[in-house]
Amino acid sequence: MAAPALERPTAASGTQTVTIAKALNMGLRASLERDPKVLVMGEDVGKLGGVFRITDGLQKDFGEHRVLDTPLAESGIIGTAIGLAIRGYRPVCEIQFDGFIFPGFDQIISQLAKLHYRSQGKVKVPVVVRVPYGGGIGAVEHHSESPESLFAHIAGLKVVSCSNPVDAYWMLQQAIECDDPVLFFEPKRRYYEKAELDTSVDPMPLLSSRVVRSGSAVTLASYGPMVRTCLDAATAAAEDGIDLEVVDLRSLSPLDLGPVCESVRRTGRLVLVSEAPAESSVTSEISARVQQECFYSLEAPVLRATGFDTPYPPSKLEEGFLPDLDRVLDVVDRSLAY
Repeated sequence: MAAPALERPTAASGTQTVTIAKALNMGLRASLERDPKVLVMGEDVGKLGGVFRITDGLQKDFGEHRVLDTPLAESGIIGTAIGLAIRGYRPVCEIQFDGFIFPGFDQIISQLAKLHYRSQGKVKVPVVVRVPYGGGIGAVEHHSESPESLFAHIAGLKVVSCSNPVDAYWMLQQAIECDDPVLFFEPKRRYYEKAELDTSVDPMPLLSSRVVRSGSAVTLASYGPMVRTCLDAATAAAEDGIDLEVVDLRSLSPLDLGPVCESVRRTGRLVLVSEAPAESSVTSEISARVQQECFYSLEAPVLRATGFDTPYPPSKLEEGFLPDLDRVLDVVDRSLAY
């Protein structure tokens, strides 16, 4: 089901410079103000305001009955949220770090994704699961995973990822308004990057992709933390006279490949960029579908710059694991060499 159009925020609107972290906090606050059925729950989200301070100040302003500190039990968090959603609430669960989501995997896959379908549409489970994900923060094991492809494969779930403060603010509110369960992946190493946010401008639809930089030579398509890397690569390539177009996918399930295919039909080349390993991933699916849809427009194979097919390495090695500007530009060069 598509999310309904959002009402204007009750707080004063206008343009301000905010980080992704602040934009997420503002989005949660707007949703809590708009709908008394919205709840926020998770480990340390209340008094502490979350380990990344995304929920800072919300428990103080909305009370412990709406911003709930939970035990360290992801299965319990998701299971409780499912029960609350069946009773008419709209829970927003925070998974403290990406690698902590796996204790709740069974609840998400076996219950959350299936209840609406299993009940022939009689039961709605409007649960949002917020997942800070990806590497680049020098963290220990289980704190730098990119598990988005696992959930994008599961029918019954919507999977989205913001890459900038504007999308963080609007997409989170849209996800909360959606009647379907949404996995909301947040690029934690980008939490403190800033941009102008105008809360008076209408947002894009939640489940849509968009071109964030126009170009003519090669299409770069990415999402979440890698969008900034692609934009930096496009800036660097422009110095050598190479005009790269960058598409922010935003929604990973369902995929909105219209803008991607339209771009590829003009450029003839596609490079996909993701922190996640390449094997059986979102980038695999996009590659297959673009080659089906745009076969006669392609002047080179669809290529990828991704994480490696290994567990995430110790933090001292993560710079060699994550796709960076040089690796992206190297793949661009390979595409242009065809």
